[in-house]
Amino acid sequence: MTKFLLTLHVLAAIVAVGPVTVAASMFPPAARRALVSPDGADTAGSDTDGVGTVRLLHRICRVYSGIGLAVPVLGLATALAMGVLGSGWLVTSIALTAAAAGILVAFVLPRQDELLGQLTAHQPVERAGTVQLAMFTGAFNLLWATVTVLMIVRPGSTTGA
Repeated sequence: MTKFLLTLHVLAAIVAVGPVTVAASMFPPAARRALVSPDGADTAGSDTDGVGTVRLLHRICRVYSGIGLAVPVLGLATALAMGVLGSGWLVTSIALTAAAAGILVAFVLPRQDELLGQLTAHQPVERAGTVQLAMFTGAFNLLWATVTVLMIVRPGSTTGA
């Protein structure tokens, strides 16, 4: 049962968290490109293909972040089956996962909503807003990368990996 839960946990992480990290990283530059016409003039909202791309990236982030809830649920079930719930690496991973989820829910998704709303309403979008979103997205991605490393290395592991 442990191997089955671990397999589901890893698959959920790949299928759900991977698209969120990529789409969230692509969102700020896509939003900036949607603001600029081919001749370089700032024309907020005029690039309908660019706005469509931004809309799609935001939808990927929203939908897959919901699916991503399966990752910690399956992770906790796996840890319980393995008897490692008290391990330091796991507790640290849980805390980092909670921090990543908090950044996504409190900063990344709302700022994406705000920028997308401005683009679709043909309102000017300040570059500072996309830069700040990129910073939060980078923090989110760094936390997930750290959790991934902890899951692979698992300090004190007996696997020899």
